[in-house]
Amino acid sequence: MAPAAAPLFVIVAGEESGDALAAGLIKALAARWPGARFAGVTGPRMRAAGCESMADVEALSLFGISEIIGQIPRLLRLRRHLHHEIRRRAPAVFIGVDAPAFNTRLEINLRRAGIRTVHYVCPTVWAWREGRVRHIRRAVDRLLAIFPFEPAYFARHGIEARFVGHPLADALPVHPDADTARAALDLPAAGPLVGLLPGSRGAEVRRLMPRLLATARWLTARRPDLVFVVPAANPRMRALIDAVVADAGDGLSIVMVDGRAREVMRAVDVLLLASGTATLEGLLAKTPMVVTYELSQANYWLARGLDLIKTDVVSMPNLLAGYRLVPELLQHDANIAALGAWVLRLLADSPARQRQIEAFDAIHETLARDADARAAEAVSELVDDSA
Repeated sequence: MAPAAAPLFVIVAGEESGDALAAGLIKALAARWPGARFAGVTGPRMRAAGCESMADVEALSLFGISEIIGQIPRLLRLRRHLHHEIRRRAPAVFIGVDAPAFNTRLEINLRRAGIRTVHYVCPTVWAWREGRVRHIRRAVDRLLAIFPFEPAYFARHGIEARFVGHPLADALPVHPDADTARAALDLPAAGPLVGLLPGSRGAEVRRLMPRLLATARWLTARRPDLVFVVPAANPRMRALIDAVVADAGDGLSIVMVDGRAREVMRAVDVLLLASGTATLEGLLAKTPMVVTYELSQANYWLARGLDLIKTDVVSMPNLLAGYRLVPELLQHDANIAALGAWVLRLLADSPARQRQIEAFDAIHETLARDADARAAEAVSELVDDSA
């Protein structure tokens, strides 16, 4: 089936980060294909870029094994609806952006029906549930990799993965200006600042924020001059954080910021943050960090009992460096004294601080590859091939 001169691209994104990736790809595809049409599971950035919404990205914004299990019936209904509607529209290419638990089965079924499929952001089978790789091989014509070590891994499994770079590395400055960020946020121009980032999901905030505040109290006892800056991802997270601060933040010097997490990362001297996308953003901000995390007991024991975790490190700086560049204090190792001691070490002009900053510079250079344009080129090749 030859595509129309102005092809239709259907894109299903998961979570806020997927919305941002997809929006950049839409703009780059629109530049290559004037008049191209876009539809899919969208967030606000995708809609602003001209993508018709078949469902909202919030429908896929789930976290944790137990939470996903409770939503399985609804997710299956949504996937069946999308499969039927996408086949009816017959796009030139279907693009799943992240959300592999949802997108992989959809991609398998669409590819079986003759629709070309791309998955943007390689599923982390090299770290978690490696057995999924056989499903990915059936699901996609091409993977778009945002990290340089991924193509070689997938090639060993007979899957083409194209390294396109990471859009964040293109968007963020190589040499961030902390003074400008402090001024923009009305933060003190002088004096040490520590960023506390408990995550962007309710379950993360409820589990991690009390521990971050306890660490802040431990630090304040040793460094009374410290100011702690806490960005809230959205109004709902702000309300959750405010409640924890009201309960356990008395006597601490805390500045709350609505959104603007990337500016906060540039402004502060050290980050104490949850493992996740924020660790990559902190790396690109060139801010030394201490990474922590705590799964719920149910999710932790499921992961351990089923031997699902395949790497010794979990944060993006360590995965990209190939060694333990930043400290990771997870689960039972995340005790307050250990977290605080690392923050103090990184606040000083120490070898550990300099080592992180120098490595962050090198990684940034590796990731900055004009990702939107390269991803659009890789997708467009499949349209050209099917003509």
